[in-house]
Amino acid sequence: MIKPDDVFDREQEWRALDAFVSSSRPGASLGLVYGRRRQGKTYLLQAMTEAVGGFYVAALNQSREQNLQRLAEAYREFVGGRAPVAFGSWEQAFEALLALGHDAERPVPVVVDEFPYLLGTAPELPSVVQALLSPRGPAASWPTRLILCGSALSTMRGLLAGSAPLRGRAVLELVLRSFDVRDSARYWGVDHDPDVALRLHALVGGTPAYLDMSGGSGPAAAAEFDDWVASTLLNPASAMFREGDVLLSEEEVTDPAIYYSVLTAISQGRCRRSDIAAAIGRPQTAVAHPLEMLIRTGLVERHDDALRDRRATFHVAEPILRLHQLVVAPNESRLIRHRGAQVWSTVADTVSSNIYGPHFESVARSWCLDHASPRTVGGIPSRVSSSEVSCREHRSTHEVDVVTVETVAGRPDRVTAIGEAKWRTRPVAGDQLRRLDHLRDVLELPEGTRLLLFSRSGFTPDLTGEARRRDDVELVDLHRLYEGD
Repeated sequence: MIKPDDVFDREQEWRALDAFVSSSRPGASLGLVYGRRRQGKTYLLQAMTEAVGGFYVAALNQSREQNLQRLAEAYREFVGGRAPVAFGSWEQAFEALLALGHDAERPVPVVVDEFPYLLGTAPELPSVVQALLSPRGPAASWPTRLILCGSALSTMRGLLAGSAPLRGRAVLELVLRSFDVRDSARYWGVDHDPDVALRLHALVGGTPAYLDMSGGSGPAAAAEFDDWVASTLLNPASAMFREGDVLLSEEEVTDPAIYYSVLTAISQGRCRRSDIAAAIGRPQTAVAHPLEMLIRTGLVERHDDALRDRRATFHVAEPILRLHQLVVAPNESRLIRHRGAQVWSTVADTVSSNIYGPHFESVARSWCLDHASPRTVGGIPSRVSSSEVSCREHRSTHEVDVVTVETVAGRPDRVTAIGEAKWRTRPVAGDQLRRLDHLRDVLELPEGTRLLLFSRSGFTPDLTGEARRRDDVELVDLHRLYEGD
């Protein structure tokens, strides 16, 4: 398939769909496509079905009978029939869909979008699909490529989990994720200014739909950034204003208050389970379920300590949700009176320390994993995380923002690099390199272990000169984060 020009990026996802749809494997095949809302799943699948003449239908949050009729009407239009079509059961409906590949010269993709809406009134559907796709089922000789798509992550993952009927049946499991910082910068048209690009990504993340929801454009230059935030993200008339609140409300939660409390605590920097529990005044056992649900829905990420077992931190995965918890929700009474510029000015310190700083650290870790060359990080990292290091000399613990670990079968894990990420308005100086030298000694790492310094505002001449004289130091500014390795 040739990817249409209006589908931005998604090269790997398009190739995965192409391989699935064009496979010469005999009989019908099942694929799952899922991801959080507004990631472009529908846009991508509609483009795919249009490219090859496939079938597409989206379920709605309505009754069983209404969805059956909606599917029947879409089926009638696809086959070009004039007489009305009616399906008496889901088994009859899905058998008809799979039969669209009967006698076809090439595989026919059939997409059923928002599949979880159907499960709400027809929980038997996975078993129905399983029976139809069985080796001796009616679709065994039909080259149909059935794709079930949905935004409810836990529901979609559950289709293939444990003893679920469809476990082992799917050939494709494609998760559509947000754009990373580099793709986001190009998508928003701010790749000419890494500082604006990173700040924008820290506030809205890489969700494609947010560009349209923001009026089709972002801040064109640094001088416009604050005004854009006030007029778009903090404007009660903007579609983005309540997006952070909507993200959680779309999930099936019985007690929203505790989930919002957990999200607020994490956004404020209480990232360990014990700290979260203390912040909301609950025992640790009471936050276990909310954390698990938030992780399953993709709103929170768990990061294991790079060096210490059984120590994990939790981080808000969706930037717009973090912005809502730290800025919008606490100041809503002022924001609804159109005081966005005033509020944005008063929360500058909070935004810098709890949004920009942690986000910069996260981007630095992702860069080490996705873009840095083996020479830069001393190997090929299998995982990159943060850690806390106990120091006898200072009788305290030191936080390490970046720890890259290489895993090779049959060998102990090897730390290839440690690093610090500084979101400052002034250049990073040599004292930060001295700190990394000290941490390397405390951890008893080899002298060749790479030392990485990430800086928003560059580096002092003295530090730059010293880094050039040493072969174990890498300085990474914003331009290198966005363009280099």
